[in-house]
Amino acid sequence: MLEFINRIFGRDTHSSRTVAKERLRLVLVHDRAGVSPELLQALKSDLIRVISNYMEIDEHALEVSLDSNENQVALVANIPVKKMKRTVQTGTA
Repeated sequence: MLEFINRIFGRDTHSSRTVAKERLRLVLVHDRAGVSPELLQALKSDLIRVISNYMEIDEHALEVSLDSNENQVALVANIPVKKMKRTVQTGTA
């Protein structure tokens, strides 16, 4: 409801301008870090595989990005956890 009111009064937090700025920021950070989109997708897939051994996560809402602050690059992962698993699932059979 609050999002609707913000849109009516011109405070749309997801405006095309905001989205474009965020996309440009991500492209610049990835470029400065020398990370290709394919590498970031592979990292995301590996994170899903490993974390899924310990907890049930919402894979569709998972967000992985790189953030730059002067000379440092940070990996930022937002991983919604549905529930913890009682036993550990290992990849070996």
